[in-house]
Amino acid sequence: MTHEVLRHFADSWGLLFLVLVFAGAVGWTFRPGARAHHAAARMIPLGDDDAPLPEPARAGDGK
Repeated sequence: MTHEVLRHFADSWGLLFLVLVFAGAVGWTFRPGARAHHAAARMIPLGDDDAPLPEPARAGDGK
């Protein structure tokens, strides 16, 4: 394969792949089930080192 063929592939399909990966990562971060995990993670700097972190709520808890 020549450099030009690889460059053309990266410009078209490679870009599409990276855009899809980025959209998937953003979607995974902002999914409804992640709210409890984000709430627990934002309390890490303020928590006591000896105390356990709060458990994230399960999907069926209605929170």
